[in-house]
Amino acid sequence: MSFTVDRLVFGPRDVDLSRSPLASKLGAETYVLGAFNPGMTRLPNGNLLLMVRVAEALRTPIAGGHIHAIRSEGDGYVLDAWPLDFVDTSDPRKFMMRGGGWKVMALTSLSWLLPVELSADGRGVVAVHYDRAVTPRAPYQCYGVEDARISRVGGRYLMTTCSVSPERHSTTLYSSEDAIDWMLEGIVLDHQNKDMLIFEGLIGDKHWAQTRPLGDLYFAYPPGSEWRAGPSINLASSPDALHWKPFDKPGIRPHSATVATARMGGGAPPVLTDDGWLSLWHGVEPLGVVGIYRTYWSLLDRDDPSQVVRSSHGPLIEPAPALTEPLKDLMYIDNVVFTTGIADAGDHYIVASGEADLACRITHVPKTVFA
Repeated sequence: MSFTVDRLVFGPRDVDLSRSPLASKLGAETYVLGAFNPGMTRLPNGNLLLMVRVAEALRTPIAGGHIHAIRSEGDGYVLDAWPLDFVDTSDPRKFMMRGGGWKVMALTSLSWLLPVELSADGRGVVAVHYDRAVTPRAPYQCYGVEDARISRVGGRYLMTTCSVSPERHSTTLYSSEDAIDWMLEGIVLDHQNKDMLIFEGLIGDKHWAQTRPLGDLYFAYPPGSEWRAGPSINLASSPDALHWKPFDKPGIRPHSATVATARMGGGAPPVLTDDGWLSLWHGVEPLGVVGIYRTYWSLLDRDDPSQVVRSSHGPLIEPAPALTEPLKDLMYIDNVVFTTGIADAGDHYIVASGEADLACRITHVPKTVFA
């Protein structure tokens, strides 16, 4: 698909590590593995704000027969060492512990969120607010804060993030009056429920959200079903955005007719249009270690978001190797575009994505695409 604007606006080389929250606290050299998956919203001044996930990794993670991981502890950061013969390092983003009877992993980086202010059209950076970075603050965030999604509901900004720790892989909520100063509200969804997207508006008198619980076991649909068993997009509602009840009906599910969306999850927070709630989501086609990530869209009924009004069968946004060509020396995976934000811009939407788990991509998508 051809877009009027489709570019990378922020990447690893744009991060000043001398202003990182880890600077002078670790005793080891780090680098930016990726600056990607940005939550996005429009600020009161009209500019756009990206909350960029900065994955900061050790320059030399393997030393002395061990691989090391960064962990937040108190007001500082420490290194944990794991024997190499105890781990599998085939995925550059993480390493898996061998044995134990179930999957246990650690990360090769620690993530924090960097506020990056863009012009109103999203074409360029206006300011980078290092002094407002969102960093681990609680034990359940000791391995990092990841993948922000921002919704504005009733003049209040709500930001969901994934918080990572040995305790749990949970969804946490932040709130703000101006999208610059964020208050941690705490855990709102428990272990391995990722990609929580709060609808930008109430349905009835309740907040609604898309969720995506993960697991190692899924029950098969009956033979001949149009649906495929596996990770899907569920729904939940809340009276206050803090206490969430899963909705009885399923949300968006992978179709059995294609493997392109065999695994799926939420992308940008749903926004209300004349035809219903516009939901951008990601589908993952199995391939190699990571798979191919693409962005798709669905329109959901304005009163019952479990009902899909219409949906795309082809991808809206696909991985773009030409965009990352100038960064090819920094790349460690490919075939990934991961949409995380949307903003109204009149006759088009401004869509924010992470490209190749490396950089932030801005795409202008005409509204006529969804007609």
